[in-house]
Amino acid sequence: MFELDHDLAQDIVDRTMAILPYNVNVMDSQGLILGSGEPERINTRHEGAQLVLANGRVVEIDGQTAKHLKGVQPGINLPLLHDGRLIGVLGITGEPEGLRTYAELVRMTAEMLVSHRHQQAEQQWRRQRCDDLLALLLADSGDSPRLVDEAQQLGLKPQMARTPYLFELGVGQSAEALSAWLTSRYPDSWCVSSAQYSLLWCRPAALAVDNPRLLEKLDSLGWNILRVAVGGQADGLAGLRRCYRRVGDLLAYGRDILPQSRLLTLNRYRLPVMLWRHRNDDALDELLNPLRKVLAKDSNGQLLATLRSWCEHDGQSQSCADALGIHRNSLRYRMERIAELSGVDPLTLDGMLALYLGVQLLPQALSE
Repeated sequence: MFELDHDLAQDIVDRTMAILPYNVNVMDSQGLILGSGEPERINTRHEGAQLVLANGRVVEIDGQTAKHLKGVQPGINLPLLHDGRLIGVLGITGEPEGLRTYAELVRMTAEMLVSHRHQQAEQQWRRQRCDDLLALLLADSGDSPRLVDEAQQLGLKPQMARTPYLFELGVGQSAEALSAWLTSRYPDSWCVSSAQYSLLWCRPAALAVDNPRLLEKLDSLGWNILRVAVGGQADGLAGLRRCYRRVGDLLAYGRDILPQSRLLTLNRYRLPVMLWRHRNDDALDELLNPLRKVLAKDSNGQLLATLRSWCEHDGQSQSCADALGIHRNSLRYRMERIAELSGVDPLTLDGMLALYLGVQLLPQALSE
């Protein structure tokens, strides 16, 4: 139920008195003055308003009548309505004969302001409730039938297939502003900010997005996007929650291992990200030992660069040699040296996988 408050009442007074050469008072549903051109009268009772509230009609008070009422001056007092309900009284000070010609116009203006403020409050409540619901739906207990039903009623379409993006923003950037930009351009998007410079955007999977071009567009608009992690399509809430955790790991992996990479996709880094999450486990530490042996003897980084290129070209000798700008015989010599130092053969699937995972979990800064 919408009620007048001091701020709205004073706003009505200030806007009206900017045009009229008369004092204006706005009273609540109990006859208490909430806004006035005479500040000393605020929070006092207005008997003229109480007459309006009791009878639900316009009350005119001339100078003679005002002498017999407490806290009342000559004027016209009009009922303020919202959705057909009496919520307060608008009082204009002065002799009624001089006020009748525009009193109704003033009341109409005041009621329009009340309606506008109510719409703003409704929109703000809806936005806040949607934000709260999205956070709950993405939590582990988000499958509650009550939450899902409320989300459907609010038009959030909780069962729609979505693709999550996790943005890391630079200091001073507004996640709220980026959220507004994304939701205005991609209908049915979800945006949730769980930290000051972080924004989760879940776009409908049916909407095609060119990720590099999106990042370029955001750059051109002045947003400082440090990096963005892009997940795969998630069907339903359970899948979206799982994918949300994955892009969180992907973003942290990129921050530690690939700090120069701003666009990270789960499809590209799914396996190393899964292992990176368990980077402190003994079993993973053993997996990295072959690469450590290579690094210990690779003072100029040549072998690591060769191994990176070998992995990037899926073990294709000619394309790898071309990318490195060397002869295939030189590539073969380097691969033999890697096999000798690491104790595993990069020409076999198991050996290549062990070294590939080591390369993917090695911080980029250490290889430069």
